[in-house]
Amino acid sequence: MRLTIRHETRYQFDTPVKYGLQQLRKTPPNSAQQEVLSWRTEVRGGRRELGFEDHHGNSVELISFDREAKDLTLVSEGEVEITDTHGVLGPHRGAAPLWLYDQSTPRTKPGQGVRALLRDIPEADPLDRLHHLSRLIRERVAFEVGASDVAWGAEEALAAAKGVCQDHTHIFLTCARALGFPARYVSGYLMLDDRTAQEAMHAWSEAHVEGLGWVGFDVSNGISPDTRYVRVATGLDYAEVAPVSGTRIGGTGESLSVAIDVVQQ
Repeated sequence: MRLTIRHETRYQFDTPVKYGLQQLRKTPPNSAQQEVLSWRTEVRGGRRELGFEDHHGNSVELISFDREAKDLTLVSEGEVEITDTHGVLGPHRGAAPLWLYDQSTPRTKPGQGVRALLRDIPEADPLDRLHHLSRLIRERVAFEVGASDVAWGAEEALAAAKGVCQDHTHIFLTCARALGFPARYVSGYLMLDDRTAQEAMHAWSEAHVEGLGWVGFDVSNGISPDTRYVRVATGLDYAEVAPVSGTRIGGTGESLSVAIDVVQQ
């Protein structure tokens, strides 16, 4: 399946930005599952300083603000060809060692809620255990837009019993690592069945299973990624895959708008 994607992020400020740098992680990589046919980044109100690949293999672009800018617009767009691998990506590759994905972070530190959830995971085949974990999280943490905070971790989402894809992913990562599976956060694009316009990227998990390699689990939708999914960035949690992050001096009264379109060709 061929998907066309356009992702626009626009910042507006009441007062000018004196200095600012932003890191963009919005460019999909090539892999066994996807081929990037074309991709470009347009910057208005700033400029691209450089690009590099981080230790997770993510493509990162460093963007500076124009002096006295009050508006910064970042547009990433292109075409990606997707092959259905039933969620299996295969062996671990890249600079980061596999053991890195066993590590917890502030958002994926297990506590009372995670330990309670793990007690209901039966002994079974590794893949079956992970699918059971995905179903259990979806049953206990209702998907509700606007119900959570971007700073929440796994324990906060479990306590609230509601959240979004980011929360489902953090819970899955925390539990999978506790069960002995290296696991990583994935941000990307998902073609929805009922509309093309979206307000945010999607998130799901990948766990490393002996004999299969990396396998994807989308807890929020109860499936493994198929040809509607475009992988963009991976990391230990959301902090390492955020599409735009950075710092600035000045620029008070910030407003942010995001527009994403994912269309099948």
